[in-house]
Order: sequence, then structure tokens, then C-alpha cells
Amino acid sequence: MQFRTLPLFKSLRFQLIFGLLIIVIPIVLFMIYNNLYAIKVVRNQVAQSNKNLISLYMGQIDRNLDEVDKYLFNFAAQDTGLLVLDVQRDQNADRYSFTKIQLNNKLLKDLPSYKLMDMFFVYSEPNQDLLTVMSDQVTYTRQEAVENSIKTIFQDQRDGSNQTSLREWFMLKLGDQYFLTRVIKYGNVYIGAWTDASKLMVPLNLVDLGNNGRALLATDHFEAMANQAFVQENQINLNDDGTDYKLTGKDEKFLVVGEKSGKGRFSLIAVIPDSIILENLPFLRRIVSFILMGSLVLFPFILFLLRKIILIPINRIMMAMRRIEDGNLDVRITYSPSVIEFDKMNQSFNRMISQIQELKINVLEEQLNHQKAELKHLQLQINPHFFLNALNIIYNLAQVKDFALIQEMALCLVQYFRFMFRSNMAFVALRDEVEHTLNYFRIQEMRFPKNLTYDLSVPDNLMDSLVPPLVIQTFVENTIKHAVSMDKQVHIGITIEAIEVNRIRIRVQDTGKGFPEDVLARLQMEMDIGNGEGHHIGIWNVQRRLRLLYQDQAQIMFTNGAGHGAVIEILIPFHEKKGGEGYASIAGRGR
Repeated sequence: MQFRTLPLFKSLRFQLIFGLLIIVIPIVLFMIYNNLYAIKVVRNQVAQSNKNLISLYMGQIDRNLDEVDKYLFNFAAQDTGLLVLDVQRDQNADRYSFTKIQLNNKLLKDLPSYKLMDMFFVYSEPNQDLLTVMSDQVTYTRQEAVENSIKTIFQDQRDGSNQTSLREWFMLKLGDQYFLTRVIKYGNVYIGAWTDASKLMVPLNLVDLGNNGRALLATDHFEAMANQAFVQENQINLNDDGTDYKLTGKDEKFLVVGEKSGKGRFSLIAVIPDSIILENLPFLRRIVSFILMGSLVLFPFILFLLRKIILIPINRIMMAMRRIEDGNLDVRITYSPSVIEFDKMNQSFNRMISQIQELKINVLEEQLNHQKAELKHLQLQINPHFFLNALNIIYNLAQVKDFALIQEMALCLVQYFRFMFRSNMAFVALRDEVEHTLNYFRIQEMRFPKNLTYDLSVPDNLMDSLVPPLVIQTFVENTIKHAVSMDKQVHIGITIEAIEVNRIRIRVQDTGKGFPEDVLARLQMEMDIGNGEGHHIGIWNVQRRLRLLYQDQAQIMFTNGAGHGAVIEILIPFHEKKGGEGYASIAGRGR
């Protein structure tokens, strides 16, 4: 019985590992999902909490800016002194100067009420005159830079080169700092307020966003007004993509939430390290992570135990069975510490193979004895017709007193019977088989002078190879018996050659009538064609011996030639006794 190669999914190894994976993978995936879900929930909660905090602070900033807006609009609506600045100063210089003093005093008086502001200013476009009121915290250098920047804005507005909208609060950049600016137009006079943007961040600096967290103000182009190096180094994206929060950053991830101002073109943004957020996960998540990591660590160990306890012993048995399938009955499963069941199985397997080996040896010995008996029986099957014909030839030669041929005939018969009566011959050298066949040809050549010709060619390097005895002479004898007569000349050609790597082909072809169709069909199907009179028993005997000696490694093919005559091809394994070189051609012709 041979083992079929089963699909991989039907192997025990595959099913055990697959079953383990079916159990482990869903658990691991659930834990991973649960872990990711917990992280998402915590992030959402942290984002929502900080979003609410940012919205609260932005609302407070917008309320403060709204109060300044109301003040500026009320100032423009109630104070008629602005109309004086709307005309050319040279029309009434005294009144213009007096009005400027009044406006300066009023703004200076009102400025402390709006602690968020650093400056109020009034700009007369017809006179290109700027009036500023600064808080005590603004230095003279800063005041001069701000005044020049404000004049530049109005100059660009008049020239049309600056498209900055003056309808809401906007950011004015001086050097590396940003300043929040508001301008209201009253005729040809502008009244406005100005403050350092960093003052808006003072309350947020008290919020704990972690060691690496930041609260930032960003322009309408989402450029950070402070901590620019921090944003660039970590590659933090401050753009608003419409979501509640987003994760960004190069190496370390940051959670970014923001809120746009309702009063101006800027945003308030909180940047929170993701590591700080995950530190706040509940204890259950830590347990799940521990179980997940433990499962990943233990899984290879479980596979190792599964392989050592089950898969390796089974694989050891399978390897032994495959080697036995190849015909190696000397295989035994070596002892290896294992579970009791596999130890018992290995012992039973070794005992069973030993019994099979003993049984096979007994069967082979019986087959060999039977083969020897068959071979001896064949050797003793001397065709009485052949013996009588040989004696008749000697008698006829004696009548004509051809003593040389009588001697040759007697010598040929002696060699013939010596070969036939040799015992214990499972194999003979091809040289001996060829000489016996040529000797048989010579005997038959004396019987059928001028009606039998033959040739036999064989490479010299094959002469010492081993072949079963009578494997060639049997077919020659059958051909002469059925094809050669006194009426027609028949030629028998024998060619022996090596084919492939380790096989010998023996080809016997004659010029007779060939096999009858019914006999040829039975020969090709390896059916017994012998009968009670002994016809074709030699062919059956050769087939039988080849099967016993070579099993399925030998082959006999029977065909009829394209023109006429029978063709027999015998393929047998090459067994060399000793090497030879060269090429010999042995041929004979009838006399």
C-alpha cells in the first residue's frame, strides 16, 4: 500500500496550528480592537475636554475684543472731534491741535479700562497724521515701530497695494512678533486699537498640557505666532481639516484641537502630546495590553511545545513510513523522550516493521527457491525434437563420413548441454549467454544449411554485465521453431546495446512471417500462451523469471516488423560484473 500525497490542509500539523490560530487570533484581534477603541475613546474625551477649554478661552477673548469694538464704535459716534481731523489741518490749525489734545486725553483716560489693549490710535488720512496713546508697558522703540507699521498700512490702503480687510481684527507682524489690530473708519479718519498677541495667551499658560504641550495662536494661514521652532521641529500640522481633532507629528504624535475666533482672522490651538493622553487610560486597558503582549510572547512557546510534544513525533513516524514505502525495511524509529502514547506507538511500529521484514525475507526466499526450481525445470526441458534432430544430423554426417562436422556437432552439443545443466544460475555473464546463443545458432545452421543466416552485435563493454540465463537463446529457439523451414531463407538479427544510463536493450528480429494476431495480442497483454504440447512455454518462463528477478524494472515488448518478421525487445537493468572497453561484432552465416 502506498501513501498518497495529501493536500496540506488535511495534515495534522496544519489542522492543529490552524485550530490554535482560530482560537487565538479572534481573541488577539478583539483585544487589539478593544485597545484601539479605548485609545480612541480617551482621545475623544481629551480632545472634547480641551476643545471645550479652548472654546471657553476663545469666547472670553472674543468678548474682550467685542468690548473694544463697542468702545471704538461709540467713540466714533459720540465724539464729534473726529470731524475736525477729517479736514485739512491748514484750514484751522489751532482748532485741529486743540482737538488732537482732547482726543489724546480721552483715549489716555479710557485705555486703562481695557487691560487687554496696549494702544489706541487715531489716523487722519487727509493730513496723514497719526495720534497714538500707549500703555506704560510699551517701550519707546516698540511705539515708534508700531506707529511706522500703522502708517504703512494706511499708506498701502490708499495706494491699493495692501488688500488687508479692516472690517475685523487682524494680525500685524513686526519682526518675529504678532500684534492684534483693529481699525474703524469714520469718514476719512481711522480709529483703532492694538495689542501684543502674546497677552491673549496669558490665561492659557496656566493650563497643564504636559511637559511638551503647547497652547498657540495661529494666523488665518495657520502659522504659529509663537513656538515656531517647536512646530517645525516636530512637523506639526496646524491646518483645520474640519474634524474635532487630529493626530500629527513626525516622531512623537500630538493631538491638535483648535477654535477660530469670531472677531478676527486668527485661531487658538492646543497641542497635546499623545503620550500624555495615553497615560490617562484606565487600569483595565493596561491589563488588556498586558494580556495581549503576554499572548504574543506565549504563542511561539505554545507552538514550540505543540511541535515538540505532537508534531515532531508524528513527523518522525511519517518519515519512517515514507522510507518504508520506498522499500527500506531497515528503518526504525529511534527512541526519543516523549509522551507515553507516542512511546507505545513507536514500539508497536518498530515491532510491526520487524515482523514485516521477516515475513518479506521469508517470501523472497520462497520466491527465489521457486525461481531456482523453475529454472532447473527449464534446464531439464530438453526439446525431444531438438535432440532427435541433432542425432539425425550426426547420423547423416556419419553416412557421408564428414568426420570434421561430426566432431564439431558433437562439441557444440557438449557445450550446449553443459550450459543447460549448469545449476544455481540466477545470472550469467552476457559473454556466456552470447557464446551459448552462437553455439545454438551453429547447431541449427548445420540443420538448415543455406536457409538460416544470423548476426549478433554487442558492445565489448557490456560483455561482463550480468543477465538471466537463456534470456536470448529462448527467443532464438522460438524463432527457429516457428519461422525457419527448408523452403525459405530466414535471417535472425540480434542487437544488444546500452540505453539511457543503466539499462540494456536486447533486440531480436527475424524475416519470417511474424506473430499471428491472436498470439501477438496475448503476448502484449502478458497472458500465458503455453499449451499442453509445450508451445511458447519458454517465452512464458522468461517473462516469469524477469518479473521475479527485476519486479517492474524489466520489460518485454512484442511487435511485428513494418515489412515482415517478428520483433522482440527486452529491457533489463544494467548490472556490471567488471568493466570492458571497445565494441565487438559477432556474426555468422550459413554454410
